Amino acid sequence: MKSATRSAVSPLSGSEESDVSFPIGGIVKRSFDVSSALLALLVLSPIFLMIVVLVKLSDKGPAFYGHRRIGHNGRTFHCLKFRTMVVNGDEVLKQYLTSDPQAAEEWRQTRKLKNDPRVTAVGSVLRKLSLDELPQLINIIRGEMSVVGPRPVVDEELNYYESAARYYLSTRPGLTGLWQISGRNDVSYKERVDYDTQYVQNWSMMRDISIIMKTVPAVCMSRGSY
Repeated sequence: MKSATRSAVSPLSGSEESDVSFPIGGIVKRSFDVSSALLALLVLSPIFLMIVVLVKLSDKGPAFYGHRRIGHNGRTFHCLKFRTMVVNGDEVLKQYLTSDPQAAEEWRQTRKLKNDPRVTAVGSVLRKLSLDELPQLINIIRGEMSVVGPRPVVDEELNYYESAARYYLSTRPGLTGLWQISGRNDVSYKERVDYDTQYVQNWSMMRDISIIMKTVPAVCMSRGSY
């Protein structure tokens, strides 16, 4: 199923045609990404160290977690986060979804749970403030992500994108994006796909800067974060 979906994704055509060998924005966007990520890592290094200590003290597990996601042109990478879940999260989730049909349906539709039994006490706070995503600055420096872009997805989620997957695959996923400033988890998956498509179709450097500026109040107000 996955391979069929991936092969069905075709390059842009007609007036929307572009060379998907290179992510949208080219060297301008990439230069901005690298310089911004390096500066952020330098400024936020004390917060990084504090969070590492808090996560380690919470349940003795690893401080970081890397989840396999799909990037530009379908290349996979490990999207880094501060660990916000219990170590045996997969087992806990399976048991929870088996015992709660309503939660199972919520997971099927959105790939998210408002009351996720895997999330630790420290992890809940990190998620509310989006601090768990700070390690993705490393993904940006590596060239796997961008400061602004679509929300990084797992392979099976591209099935939800259908023909719109070509837009997602034409750029790097972002640390923030239209989904971040428009309600995050409060929006439907279809709306999320529409945001990603709209972002690619109307990309500009000024729009990226505008999204970054709107991200700060969105994070502070914890809109759609859980």
